[in-house]
Amino acid sequence: MRHAYRTALVTGASSGIGESFARLLAGRGTDLVIVARRAERLDGLARELVERYRVAVEVLAADLTDPAQRAEVEGRLITDPVELLVNNAGHGAFGAFAEAPLHDQLAQVELNVTALVRLTHAVLPGMVERGRGGVLNVSSMSGFAPSPGSATYGATKAYVASFSESLHSEVAGKGVHVTALCPGFTRTDDGVPSNLLWLRREDVAKAGLEAVATGRALCIPGMQYKAAFPALRLVPRPLLRAAVNRMWQQAADTR
Repeated sequence: MRHAYRTALVTGASSGIGESFARLLAGRGTDLVIVARRAERLDGLARELVERYRVAVEVLAADLTDPAQRAEVEGRLITDPVELLVNNAGHGAFGAFAEAPLHDQLAQVELNVTALVRLTHAVLPGMVERGRGGVLNVSSMSGFAPSPGSATYGATKAYVASFSESLHSEVAGKGVHVTALCPGFTRTDDGVPSNLLWLRREDVAKAGLEAVATGRALCIPGMQYKAAFPALRLVPRPLLRAAVNRMWQQAADTR
């Protein structure tokens, strides 16, 4: 069953893929709640979307790593439900885990995992009860391979992919779609990708929205990453670790 969502909440909507989600949904006539830390960016985006597409846009400025601010978003989802939740907000840091501040690592877990789980739990029971709804969780290709240099980020994205696939199975047949979107390298601005490894943010967002609308559990945008995905499952883990470790060392040497 294909879903056309009339209302949606998008986190991390002030820039990057999140902004593309908001623009694409508004272009389809979806009323929006947009969430991010930067109120000024959200206000500007809201004005533009309202004027251009004549949709309703509500702004919620919130830091989803802050329990009190996150609770406001959860409350909004419970008291005034939306038909689609896009858990896009995420953060990653590059560097050796042993050399990085613990606070930075835990902040990634708080945003990439805890906030995503809490917001999903705020909407999913109501969606199941109504027999309609969608949750699109943004994971990453890094969740399917070792990620030296971004160990915490890769681990959080592995969690998101596994969590989403499990929920997809739990709600199958109940009119609710849960999808994990797993892009590779993606430009967060509107520039043209410099090589074949990089994806356009609009293409990534469009693929994710198509996947959740049609009820797919997993979405890997880009032919290059679709082709690479089976190899990540088939290559022996020692070989895979050796390959990504060489890439990590090369990247670290050029910093």
